[in-house]
Amino acid sequence: MKIATWNINGVKARLDTALTWLQSAKPDVVCFQEIKSVDANFPKEPFEELGYTVATHGQKSFNGVAILSRRGIDDLRPRLPGDNDDEQARYLEADIAGDDGIITVASIYLPNGNPIGTEKFSYKLAWMQRLETRVRERLSLEMPLVLAGDYNVIPEPLDAKTPKAWVEDALYQPESRSAFRALSALGFTDAVRTCYPNDGVYTFWDYQAGAWNKNNGIRIDHMMLSPQAADRLTASGIDRETRGWEKPSDHVPVWIELSI
Repeated sequence: MKIATWNINGVKARLDTALTWLQSAKPDVVCFQEIKSVDANFPKEPFEELGYTVATHGQKSFNGVAILSRRGIDDLRPRLPGDNDDEQARYLEADIAGDDGIITVASIYLPNGNPIGTEKFSYKLAWMQRLETRVRERLSLEMPLVLAGDYNVIPEPLDAKTPKAWVEDALYQPESRSAFRALSALGFTDAVRTCYPNDGVYTFWDYQAGAWNKNNGIRIDHMMLSPQAADRLTASGIDRETRGWEKPSDHVPVWIELSI
């Protein structure tokens, strides 16, 4: 099973790009972030024509996540538990049937958190704590679990071309990185870092200051695998060429292959 994640940065603005990539990459499951669309206005039909079942948890103009599956969707759970007052659409969880059992896939769009010292940063850290609580619950089921998405966290210095440029940014704060490490401490495997241990591996290049041409990137899109999923990991990759396409997202697709 090939599972991919991509912060599409507006599904309507990037529809042709997404369809072109899907026809080439042919993932079985795709997690989109920042779809920037309410559920009723998400352009399902072109994706359904490619054989995907489409599930969305949207929000007008901002945020929003989706899961597309060529294996169907057995069960769907939107919203991250733990705060009934949180109206931001950032989490969608689905059970999907593989050839050898059920796998749970979550599409995650973690809060940015900037500027530091504001309620936005507090919200980011609280959201990450809620994610850890949810993950602990899912781990108790001992089923394969994939947490796929835009984490808005630069885990280590080698995950940025110029780490010093990010020291005042919420993505690189000790608290953000510590919360990310807490996931690893639960037994999760960072699939991309496992397959590509060296530097120069990025998933995001800003639109400003020629970041793409200078390869001034960061790695903030992650595929975190529970032990049951990590045991089935056979490959991982980053389709960085999409960043050079016309009207690109500032993120690129990240994918894994599991023997399930």
